[in-house]
Amino acid sequence: MDFVAGAIGGVCGVAVGYPLDTVKVRIQTEPKYTGIWHCIRDTYRQERVWGFYRGLSLPVCTVSLVSSVSFGTYHHCLSHICRFRYGSADAKPSKADITLSGCASGLVRVFLTSPTEVAKVRLQTQTQMQQRRRPSASWASASPTVCPVPPACLVPAPKYRGPLHCLATVAREEGLRGLYKGSSALLLREGHSFATYFLSYAILSEWLTPAGHIQPDVLAVLVAGGCAGVLAWAVATPMDVIKSRLQADGQGKQRYRGLLHCVVASVREEGPRVLFKGLTLNCCRAFPVNMVVFVAYEAVLRLTRGLLT
Repeated sequence: MDFVAGAIGGVCGVAVGYPLDTVKVRIQTEPKYTGIWHCIRDTYRQERVWGFYRGLSLPVCTVSLVSSVSFGTYHHCLSHICRFRYGSADAKPSKADITLSGCASGLVRVFLTSPTEVAKVRLQTQTQMQQRRRPSASWASASPTVCPVPPACLVPAPKYRGPLHCLATVAREEGLRGLYKGSSALLLREGHSFATYFLSYAILSEWLTPAGHIQPDVLAVLVAGGCAGVLAWAVATPMDVIKSRLQADGQGKQRYRGLLHCVVASVREEGPRVLFKGLTLNCCRAFPVNMVVFVAYEAVLRLTRGLLT
């Protein structure tokens, strides 16, 4: 049931957090944005509300599987560790056991999420890439014979028509490696962030459980889940920035040769603060999203336990 509960919780989380995820990706990949509100205003002015939901259909279709695998892997890994170390899967795990299981959960996610992350980032940044390649007005006026109707021909058609078309295009043009672009940064992001995620949730929910109760109440789950999400994104943001830049790099001329080159080039051009672009937004988004994820997860588990007993 951990797989089912994780799937339902993941879908609820995406529904809450996707618009802010789009803003986060654009801030991380586009130096022109000076802050969160600048990006929100610019996106709304140019693309209206739909701009915040670019690439949503693929995450909605896949997040249930990914979240299911994350929570299921965590639970089963923790059960096996407890059985191996203490002789019973129901034994109370140590903090090291929870950390190791959370890390394993994050690493397993990478193989499922990397292609969908590539498609999501490419679709979320597609408008900016088009504008970057768009000819200037002075060029148009200097070459009227090339483009007799400037407004129509100066706006290039979107390269990707949707998530599936994006995946097919990337696979055709860049091969299998293109679908797993940025996976090294994704591995580094997911491993330690999910270790932090599950460990902080376990500690906080234990602290917030009322005396005399075995399980935390709804308020404790809300607070523990929200704080766990914030802490996880706090440690994940530097690698999230690098991951987004590597995955967006396939549109036009490639700037980065790999993970280390992306880190060095980004820091050299924009300073160390670039690694924390989107940190505030990540944390603001993480709290409500993970409140919903854990409440849905715990509710499904308790409901099924009640039905089975």
